[in-house]
Amino acid sequence: MRTLRFLLRKEFRQIRRDPTMLRMLLIVPVIQLLILSSAATFEVRNARLHVVDRDLSIESRALVQRMRASGLFELVSGATSMAGADEVLVDRDASAVLNIPPDFARNLERDGRARIQLLVDAEDGAAAGRILSYTNRIVGDWSRDADLESAPGAAPSLTVSRRGWYNPTLDYHHYMVPGILVVLVTIVGMTIASMNIVREKEIGTLEQLSVTPVTRAQFVASKLLPFWLIALFDLTVGLIVAKLVFDIPIEGSLLAIAVSAVAYLFVALGIGLWISTVVDTQQQAMFIAFAVNMVYLLMSGLFTPFSSMPPWAQMLGQLSPVKHFIEIMRAVLVRGAGLDTILHPLGILVAYGAVVFTLAIRQFSKRAG
Repeated sequence: MRTLRFLLRKEFRQIRRDPTMLRMLLIVPVIQLLILSSAATFEVRNARLHVVDRDLSIESRALVQRMRASGLFELVSGATSMAGADEVLVDRDASAVLNIPPDFARNLERDGRARIQLLVDAEDGAAAGRILSYTNRIVGDWSRDADLESAPGAAPSLTVSRRGWYNPTLDYHHYMVPGILVVLVTIVGMTIASMNIVREKEIGTLEQLSVTPVTRAQFVASKLLPFWLIALFDLTVGLIVAKLVFDIPIEGSLLAIAVSAVAYLFVALGIGLWISTVVDTQQQAMFIAFAVNMVYLLMSGLFTPFSSMPPWAQMLGQLSPVKHFIEIMRAVLVRGAGLDTILHPLGILVAYGAVVFTLAIRQFSKRAG
């Protein structure tokens, strides 16, 4: 027991003398709790709704107004025909399309029954299921308030026919697997790369470079390039496994995924290089990489719908490169999106990578100088 007491005293002294680890242990968990507990939610709030009102009656307008007033839907656009409805979903301008047929009010008045259609972006099967549940509840309440209830035992006065686009079976794997592939690339590009460089500090290799003809640029390239290639290889293997094991659709261009992965890895490797400049041990690098990854992953929409986060959390989430790469992966694999659709997140990754990698190289040069 006496030996254990001395060992524990030594460990606590080491932690106290290490300000980086002390901040990671005491401050970062509190920040993560405050931010992530509000941002990570499975609720669907303000689902973006595109309304196709082909009836243009008082009843159809009342139903649309009820959906807006519920606070669960945000009316982002409207039309009087189904032309362009597919583009609205592909471009993620809306999460669902409400299609009101031209005989909506007439059927209600004549037969006491009518049918509407809801087209849902079912890429995230769980979120699509909640949107359908919200719609059924709102439509049911509106029917009762408008005295449209049928006689006992008769069919409901107003029914909703549903159709899930891109993921008709609401298979959760189609939503999660593309995101998990991004996580694998991130671990290799950020966490393992940063720890590998820090290891060179611990064994003194970095100092020995000052008396060798090897430049810092050559050293950085030799340390990061292998992880860049390994991450691309892991992504390729992951895509093959996703297709063979989980039957994940590959609707879009693999070239678009490859180009996006190259751009994203510049960001991940840049962050990993930056981590290596602010720590001195592999243990510190692991703690910081874990904290950064935790925030990135939970603020990226990997597990919960990004659109359901509070506005302030969505603003912070835009700073997560993981969010943009996950958006590209899901868009290309599941929805078959083209270059015009992923151009915005891809441009963000390119700009992000140029800035982060440049700053990391400069910081690394200062620390090594």
